[in-house]
Amino acid sequence: MGPPPPRDHEPMFDFDKLDKLIHEKGRLGIMTLLAARPSWTFQDLKAELELSDGNLVSHLRTLHDNGYVAVTKEVLDRPQTSYALTAKGRKQFEDYLTILEQILKVGRPGGDSSTRQ
Repeated sequence: MGPPPPRDHEPMFDFDKLDKLIHEKGRLGIMTLLAARPSWTFQDLKAELELSDGNLVSHLRTLHDNGYVAVTKEVLDRPQTSYALTAKGRKQFEDYLTILEQILKVGRPGGDSSTRQ
């Protein structure tokens, strides 16, 4: 297979602007829930997202390692781990939503195709 044919126009949108850390379905769900309220326990996230322990741990670790999510461990009746967006995570998520809104605006019938990126 050869190289793609040359384009005679600029693409309507640069999809590389989407944050790949957030864009994955599981992490998008986590970020959305964490943006909706101050913190979530592991068990609440697991129940709401219907993810396995392993998948949820993996996604949370990725988000934490990149500074998007803060982890709080405490002992109440039993050990409990809670998660919240960091300032960086909230900013990245807001930027991600802004980009999605631009995509929607261009992609909807009657949308503004002049908002090329």
